[in-house]
Amino acid sequence: MPLLLAYSWRNLQVRKFTNFLTATGMALVVFVYAAVLMLDSGLKRTLVATGEDTNVIFVRRSAEVEIQSLIDRLQARIIESQPEVIIGAEGVPLVSKEVAVLIARPRSKTKQASNILVRGVGPAVLAVRPQVRLAEGRMFRPGSDEIVMGGALAGRFEDLEVGSSLRFAHRNWKIVGRFDAGGSGFDSEIWCDNEQLMQSFRRDFFSSVTVRLADRSSFDALKARLESDPRLTVQAKRERVFYEEQSRLLSGFIRLLGITLSVMFSLGAVIGATITMYAAVASRMVEVGVLRALGFRRSRILMAFLVEALLLALVGWVVGLSFASLMMQVKITTLNWTSLSELAFRFVLTPGIVLQSLVFALVMGFLGGFLPAVRAARMKIVDALRVA
Repeated sequence: MPLLLAYSWRNLQVRKFTNFLTATGMALVVFVYAAVLMLDSGLKRTLVATGEDTNVIFVRRSAEVEIQSLIDRLQARIIESQPEVIIGAEGVPLVSKEVAVLIARPRSKTKQASNILVRGVGPAVLAVRPQVRLAEGRMFRPGSDEIVMGGALAGRFEDLEVGSSLRFAHRNWKIVGRFDAGGSGFDSEIWCDNEQLMQSFRRDFFSSVTVRLADRSSFDALKARLESDPRLTVQAKRERVFYEEQSRLLSGFIRLLGITLSVMFSLGAVIGATITMYAAVASRMVEVGVLRALGFRRSRILMAFLVEALLLALVGWVVGLSFASLMMQVKITTLNWTSLSELAFRFVLTPGIVLQSLVFALVMGFLGGFLPAVRAARMKIVDALRVA
């Protein structure tokens, strides 16, 4: 086997320019394939990180997103009074009754309007979501027209900076702080007092109620009891599951588009590899004949050319994945198709993506090298030596 690898590697160095072009084509396909998987992984990680397993979110039955949901005050009080809800240090339940609305703001560079989700939250929101911490300034005061912004919004929209004022819902709101939500979807939101936001938009309903459980295993009992309560019209979901479901539509589109492009590009790469390997076989017919005359079996000849094609694919994989890994420094902003608000996230490279891209590259190399390898293995000794 070492001799076989050395032989294949030496022959790759003979046709440097042709092999370089073939490996480059494969690297481009691997780059596209890996980048798409990284984009999908980054989107899912951002939305999944938005929720916690110990938190339960309640929305109206059949509502897929918070902006479609309405929960009245009576139902909210029933939810927060449940025994499974943890009691905070001040003796109050760790509950955040929330209001979600969309506002349109112009972008800093293009001046085009884009939606931002404004979330009215309760006083205990930082205890309910401990992953959120203040990075600059301070938290808004309950009952005031102060707001705090997510870190991902900084620099992307006009007038969004700590100390400035933002006008919406016929009121001026002062930005007093910026929070860091650990790269989750909350980083693309604006938070303010829930009661003030409800007054500004002339509504008397909450969009959702999020509670923190004392014991995460009590979720099933809480869900069964409240969803069967005739006074309530709500559905309960673990917060992580709720936000993960919001990623499915956009994630499915990204994967479908990316895999379609990757398959189309891979056809070109496979054809290029096939042409390269056929040329290699044609230029080494005498060499193949000599090897057969020396006693090398057909299977060895077949394996030698297949290994050569796989080595080309391996080089393409290393180069393509290396360039794809650089995309981790890029931040993407897109429209969340479910909530209709803007969402910021990064490319994320995982061990699973590394493995999938390696398998994808090796499959391309195998498909490109199989037929030329079969031709070399089937070559008769007399026919091969006759070329000389």
